[in-house]
Amino acid sequence: MPPPASSPAPSSSSRWFLTGARAALSVPGLVLFAGYIGFGGLLTGIDFPFVAGLLSTLLIWALPAQIILIGGLATGTGLVPIALAVTLSSLRLMPMVLSLAPYLRGTRRSLARELLCAHFVAMTVWAEGHRLLPRMPLEGRIPFQLGLGCGLTTISLSGTAAGFFMAAELPVWLAVGLLFLTPISFSLLMIRGAREATDWIALALGFLTAPLVAGLSGGMDLMLCGIGGGTVAYLVGRRLRRRP
Repeated sequence: MPPPASSPAPSSSSRWFLTGARAALSVPGLVLFAGYIGFGGLLTGIDFPFVAGLLSTLLIWALPAQIILIGGLATGTGLVPIALAVTLSSLRLMPMVLSLAPYLRGTRRSLARELLCAHFVAMTVWAEGHRLLPRMPLEGRIPFQLGLGCGLTTISLSGTAAGFFMAAELPVWLAVGLLFLTPISFSLLMIRGAREATDWIALALGFLTAPLVAGLSGGMDLMLCGIGGGTVAYLVGRRLRRRP
């Protein structure tokens, strides 16, 4: 892990938190807002309760898992299969949490704050965290991560509400298209953040293997694609680094 950069930026936790919240007002944040407008429109289309939809955004905060949840409830699927499917879909975020965890261990450990940071780790927070956290001093990383997560969650809640009440004016094709903005944005963030051969190999393998596992449900497609492609990329990258 690169050493923390010295910075004359905000020194207090509250200022770092506000800096993270301001960082949420970015292009990835706007894309997230647009994606959740599509999700809010989907809630109206299947007559899903508004408050329950907001709670899914607040507590789950991962569009694939949320769509599995509301789709299963709308079709009358049992609660146990829905819970298992949502769990499997959310497991793909575990490697993201583990990869960000080393950046969030300061001199004073706080399990509660670290668990809260882990809750906020989704695609956008993971990509932005890897880009921004290594350049920050240790004492500013957790407050910044919490501010970024709270800011992006607030944006997502606002998008859900906006889409729910705008659904009458929102064509179905547009609502579905907005849902695809988030994975497209994440792919672009990954490409922007790629530095080593391992990064590029993982991206290439992910794009190539995604169509082969696209029919699997419960998030298994992303898990297999990510674990398989990531493992191969790591092994190839490790071999390339050992070359003289």
